[in-house]
Order: sequence, then structure tokens, then C-alpha cells
Amino acid sequence: MKKYFVGVFIAFLIGFSANAQGLLKKSGTVFTHQDTLRGSITKERAWWDLKYYHLDIKVNPAEKTITGSNTVRYSVLAENNTMQIDLQEPMQIYKVTQDGKELKFERNGNAFFIELTAAQKVGETKEIVVSFGGKPKEAVRPPWDGGLTWKKDKNGKDFIASTCQGLGASVWWPCKDHMYDEVENMLISVNVPGDLTDVSNGRLQSVKKQKDGTKTFNWYVLNPINNYGVNINIGDYVNFSEKYKGEKGDLDCSYYVLRDNLAKAKEHFKDAPRMLKAFENWFGPYPFYEDSYKLVEAPYLGMEHQSSVTYGNNYTKGYNGTDISGSGWGLKYDYIIIHESGHEWFANNITYKDIADMWIHESFTTYSEALFVEYYYGKEAANEYIRGIRKMITNKKPIIGYYDVNVEGSGDMYPKGANMIHTIRQVINDDAKWKSILRGLNSTFYHQTVTTKQIEDYISKQAGIDFSNVFNQYLRTPNVPTFEYYFKDQKLVYHWINCVEKFDLSLKVTLNGVETWLKPTPDWKIEDIKGDKPTLIVDKNFYITEFNITN
Repeated sequence: MKKYFVGVFIAFLIGFSANAQGLLKKSGTVFTHQDTLRGSITKERAWWDLKYYHLDIKVNPAEKTITGSNTVRYSVLAENNTMQIDLQEPMQIYKVTQDGKELKFERNGNAFFIELTAAQKVGETKEIVVSFGGKPKEAVRPPWDGGLTWKKDKNGKDFIASTCQGLGASVWWPCKDHMYDEVENMLISVNVPGDLTDVSNGRLQSVKKQKDGTKTFNWYVLNPINNYGVNINIGDYVNFSEKYKGEKGDLDCSYYVLRDNLAKAKEHFKDAPRMLKAFENWFGPYPFYEDSYKLVEAPYLGMEHQSSVTYGNNYTKGYNGTDISGSGWGLKYDYIIIHESGHEWFANNITYKDIADMWIHESFTTYSEALFVEYYYGKEAANEYIRGIRKMITNKKPIIGYYDVNVEGSGDMYPKGANMIHTIRQVINDDAKWKSILRGLNSTFYHQTVTTKQIEDYISKQAGIDFSNVFNQYLRTPNVPTFEYYFKDQKLVYHWINCVEKFDLSLKVTLNGVETWLKPTPDWKIEDIKGDKPTLIVDKNFYITEFNITN
């Protein structure tokens, strides 16, 4: 979940990106060399494959600082002696060592280039230790504005959390900050004041009391994890737990909430096992049984941190008490629990390689809200929900932008992307096949980073229908295709306009009271019909516009 909030419609970050080297100006947007260093697979990244992190930090709430180290284990893919590690200003790298020897490095904005003195032989596994610290950027409006949130609960206890999708994990810790390369497993050690608890990703291995009265919480993540999914949540937490009997056996579910909210959370968080039941049905097994499922109260709305999903929806149904669809179905569940947990399948299991393809996360997860509704309340309820969110679509910019500069596309990736998926489902017209495609996506691309092309090709292949022109229309243009038609001399004449060349979306209509499939193209087509007063009703589950020239 990122940049999704309610008003007259949802306002989103402007989605432009570009293939850039140095300074690029396109469509009025300027990208810099720093954007390229952040958003592209540079040669200083490409030669090594990330294997393991040990992020070992001390969080000092009084000073709003983080200090510590990150051990980076990697395998060598090609010989090179310069490594890029990212850490955003004003954070500082103090020292880098390999094999006990201190290394030289240079800073270029938010990228550090480390000169390795030891031979980097192909196939070897190596480590560096990066010591760092500073006062990380403070989030002004999390989760839309990333960084660290430093708040107090109503009892005056510190309440702290990280959020960094898009902005990048390097806003608070040094890492290989590009989505294409996920670390295979990770140890997260967080030292906090003794009256507080840290909750991070994976499973809690130990809690160590230090001589200065602080505590260090050690969390181990067994599964691959993307950088922005790594989080810290620090507060006066209490917890309760349960076991969900899922497709792969018992799934440990733990809930961490502020002390005063325990009673209400035990009732309200019943949506979590309901979510698991629905999404395992649609998408397949929860992808991180080994790391457990956690729902953690946070001082902001919520975020999809892997196995440590954060929650701040004020224990209300809907989106902070609002049904974003206007259909009524959105008040049947807690939006944040459902949406952010849906990202465990689409974001954390299947992860984009480049944020320009963020629709893979957000379109499917927004559609998962409707699938949750369908599982419990029926197909027509889900249809009403998904159609209801169309009012938030702006159609001003493409859902996919340019690549390699770390900028996502249009915020229409949420409601429009979900309606694109819903439209494709109508064309497939086979619910059993549709479910197999959703489950197949999560098994085929299990724990992988992917491109848009991989997702497009998979859906087309499994459906037995070439949807390439449909994807081009909805993802790469801001235009809604228009079905234009008229009746003349007992004939229906029709075609697509406002569309890409060769647009070929099949369309279900009711023609003279009979359900019929049409195959419009940009060229005019003619169908013979009967009756002096013909009628045509377009299935409203297709996200298109229509224009009857006859009228």
C-alpha cells in the first residue's frame, strides 16, 4: 500500500519515470544522475548477487538517531572491485571493512562506491561490514512520505516506525537499494530502551537485556525479502497469537498492539484469519509460513511489510471508517488488514524489478479487495465493489511510466489497474480458469522479482487469449477505450475508438435481450440483427465507455 487515501478521489504521486543516463528531461519532468544511480542496475550493482544481511542497529528515540552496522554477504558473478551501497543523506557511512581490513569509499549523493582490495573471484561468497549512523529523514506524512516516524502513544511512551516504499530502505539503513535483487535471508537486531519492544520481520529468535538497561530484539527472516519490506516497529507493545490452519499446515499468527488497545484488537483483528482463508483460496498458500504472519500496530495508516504487516486504521471498518467504493461492501471489513495483507502475495511474494511496474503490486492487491468481498458475500457484491472504485480513476497519465529512475507510474494503478484485471476476467469467462491463473502466478513466480512482460505473457498463455493489446491500452495509455456503435437497416455497426492500434478486446453485450459476444476492432464491423427497435446493453463489468451514434 502506498499513496492511497480518500477524498473526492484518491490523490497520488505524479507518475513519471524515464530511461536516464546523466540528466534527462522528458514531458516536463527532469531526472538527474542521482535518479539513475538509485533506479538502474548500475555496473557496480550488476556484478554481485545479494545473499544475506545482518542489520544490527541501536535506535535512540531521545536523539532520533540510528547507529549500527550492516553485514552484506554476496556471491561474485563477475570480476569487479567497485561496489555500490546506498545510504541517503543525511545518514553517514563511517567505515567499511572486508576480511578485517578497512576499505576506501567515495560518496556520490546517496550512493557510496566502495573499493574492494581483495580479489573478487567468480563463484566466491564474500562479506563486507558497513558501519553507519545518523539522524534519518523524518516522515512528515507516512506512509506517503517515507522515513522514520517518531511519535508518542497516549501514555507518553515512544511509538516509532519505518516506512520507505519508493523512497527506499536506504533512507535509514545501508543496502543494495534496488528491487531486482532480494536478499535471501536476513537477521535484524534492534536495540531499544528497556521499556519498549521492537517488532520486525520474520520470527523472534531472542531478546537480550544489555548492561545499560536496553534490550536487543533479534528477528530472523528465512525467506527472500525486498528492501522496503524490512521494518522496525517500536512501542509499548503487548501481543496475542493464534494458529491458522491453512493450506500448508499451521500458520503462526501474532498480533502486536499498544497496551491500551489489546481488548479491541482481539475482537477487531478477527478479519486477519478471514483474510487468510479468502486469499489462500484465490492465490494459494500464504507465501511465508516459515516466517509467520504478524499484524503490528503502527503510528500511521499501514504498510505491507513482509510478515510484519503494519496497521493504523483506528480499529474501524472500511478505510478509516469510509467505504471507498461507495457500494456498502467496503464497510464489511477493515480495509487496511485486507489490502496490506493482500500484498503478501502481490508485492512480497511476486515483486516488481523496477518501480515503474508498481501496478503488479497495486492493481492485483486492489483487486484482492473485491475477491475478499466475493469470497464472503458473493460475485455480484464483488462486482459492485470493483465498479464502485472507478470514481477514483483520473485517466491523466499511463499506469506504467519510464524505467530506471525509481519513479512509479500513475496512481490509477490502484482503481484502474484493478478494473483492467476485472475486465480481463470477464473475457476469460471461466472462474475456475481465472482462479488457476491467480494461483499459478503465485506459484510460478514464487519469491521472485518480475517484469510487466512476464506477468502479461503468463496471463495470456494460461488464458489462451492474447491480451497484449489490452495491456497496452490500459497500462501504457491514459485513455479509456470507447465502444462506438449505431443501428441502421436492421444492422449493428460498431468499432473501438480512443484506443491503441489493433485493440481487440472482446465485449459481452445483451443484444435484443440475448447475451452476445462481439469482437470489435478499430475497423468498423457489421452484424445483422432483427427487430425494428433494437436494443444493446454493454456488460457494465467491462471498464470501457460507450457511445451510441444512433442517439
